[in-house]
Amino acid sequence: MLTSPMQQASPSPTSTSTRERLGFVRVAAVSPELVLGDVPKNVAIIASDARKLAQRGCRLVVFPELCLTGYSCADLFHTDVLRMAALRGLDELAKATHDLTMVLVVGLPLVVQDRMYNVAAVLAKGRVLGVVPKSFLPNSSEFYERRWFSPAHTLEATSLRLHGQDIPIGTELLFEARDVAGFVLGVEICEDLWTVIPPSSHLALGGATLLANLSASPEVLGKAPYRRMLVAQQAARCLAAYLYAGAGAGESSTDVVYSGHSLIAENGTLLGEGERFSFETRFIMTDVDVQHLAHERLKSSSFRDKTSSQPMRRVSFDLGPASGGDDKLVRAITPHPFVPSAKADRNVVCEEIFAIQATGLARRLKQARAKTAVLGLSGGLDSTLALLVMLEALKRAGLAQTAALMVTMPGFGTTKRTRGNAEMLAEALNLELRTIPITDAVRQHFADIGHSEHQHDATYENSQARERTQILMDLANKTGGIVVGTGDLSEAALGWCTFNGDHMSMYHVNSGVPKTLVRYLIEWCAEGPFADKAGAILRDIADTPITPELLPLAADESLQQKTEDTVGPYELHDFFLFHFVRHGCSGEKIRWLAAQAFAGRYDDETIAKWLAVFFKRFAQNQFKRSSVPDGPKVGSVALSPRGDWRMPSDYAGDLNA
Repeated sequence: MLTSPMQQASPSPTSTSTRERLGFVRVAAVSPELVLGDVPKNVAIIASDARKLAQRGCRLVVFPELCLTGYSCADLFHTDVLRMAALRGLDELAKATHDLTMVLVVGLPLVVQDRMYNVAAVLAKGRVLGVVPKSFLPNSSEFYERRWFSPAHTLEATSLRLHGQDIPIGTELLFEARDVAGFVLGVEICEDLWTVIPPSSHLALGGATLLANLSASPEVLGKAPYRRMLVAQQAARCLAAYLYAGAGAGESSTDVVYSGHSLIAENGTLLGEGERFSFETRFIMTDVDVQHLAHERLKSSSFRDKTSSQPMRRVSFDLGPASGGDDKLVRAITPHPFVPSAKADRNVVCEEIFAIQATGLARRLKQARAKTAVLGLSGGLDSTLALLVMLEALKRAGLAQTAALMVTMPGFGTTKRTRGNAEMLAEALNLELRTIPITDAVRQHFADIGHSEHQHDATYENSQARERTQILMDLANKTGGIVVGTGDLSEAALGWCTFNGDHMSMYHVNSGVPKTLVRYLIEWCAEGPFADKAGAILRDIADTPITPELLPLAADESLQQKTEDTVGPYELHDFFLFHFVRHGCSGEKIRWLAAQAFAGRYDDETIAKWLAVFFKRFAQNQFKRSSVPDGPKVGSVALSPRGDWRMPSDYAGDLNA
């Protein structure tokens, strides 16, 4: 998101950008400098602002309510001189912006059939595409709009003659740019948003992906955060992008003050917010992902099952190639979409995740009437998080901490560091830790099936994982308990687990937590709730290379098997997983987004290499996910076959196409 005063941008060659082809539309909400009542000056300012934004690649620019005249002209709206000036100004603005490949939405007073309406005019390519009247007129406290204007429901006309053209007018208009994928615009004005069922709800159900609100909302204490919440919520309810352009400080301050509050939200997420209380032009510009919005609407049965109660009229047009801008996104693309942003309250987020995991496990412990919770503690990330969650679950289930049965099972590839961390963590938390080596049992198994210990293949590795699982399962049977699984969401996506080995448990407590979030949670535990008892140990665990420890150590006892050397960086795979499952992105779009999110860290070739690995493993390992144990969903991405993700195990198509 970009927010700043207006500055001239260098023109770029005209072309169809990758950005637009992949479903992004660049939009802006502007609070322009206003000369109250001076329509020619306001038109010149708006035209200049629009041109500068066109040079940045904007396809839609929304200006405030009654911006050609100013909202606070009061009884002067009844004068012919102001109304006629507004009409001339609209014509002049259309002509002044005829060469811009964008849509402008501006506000003015307009008389239709002996009534005056507060309207939004939608312009493109030198003509007025349509006019939308305000539906709901505030008429209490500082508002007196019914003194001058009539509400939209009093309008009988469906078109009007304007500047020698027949122009559609109505609240049911949708403006569709045929040559910009996903560009369908619906418009409402200020108070319309604050009503029980805003017009934008009907417009969204009718197909609008972009919703514009021209506003003149004066400031009072506490109103800005409420307005911010309102815009974000309407964007979420409508599965749309919502642009809110507020009138600025140039409006009359006779009794109230206008701040120029401008906002852009997408499906509940605030993408941009403009500077308030400025007399100069301020704008926010961002790229909205209309392809993602279309994906959300396809998935949402609540959206699909509802239709608008009023028929819509579509106004279709072409804009032509964007006249400026480049393919670099004007919005933040986080490289770690599962990890809370820096602005988030870390304690609140982590406590919520812990509560979800611990409550899910506690419910299973209570249902099973379990006397113990059995967990294999390796000293790695996943088993450590599972242990910390399990301790909270025992409390919630009314069980003593002694019900935690911890087992470490060193094998051929176990390092001193991980085993030491497991032992020190158990000691720090005052937990009993059993040590059951698996090497002898695995060697006997190799002898039984005729497999050489020196043949380090899948059989070699999986035999160890299954031996560990057998030990845990038998201990759970012996002690009347359940096995708590440690596998995480990232491993489920990649199939990085042994089928019927660590793939299996009675409850997979980490099943909804991806690897990047596992590390984040352990770091939080080290700095927060477990800082005194085990902070240093947890920090070392968080810094330990990720490994299944199934291959023998080197001669110097150093680690030879690192998971990310084989399957690729987990931060990349978590990025791929989020954008594929959550947003339904194509391989091309994921590569393009990753190149921007990880700029300077991974080159295009590296991203493409590991994305191919991701898609291959994701498709090949659905059979494991189809038989995964129960476990709690934590975020918006989950892979349970009983919940969020259903996919044939024998799918043969190319997911990376």
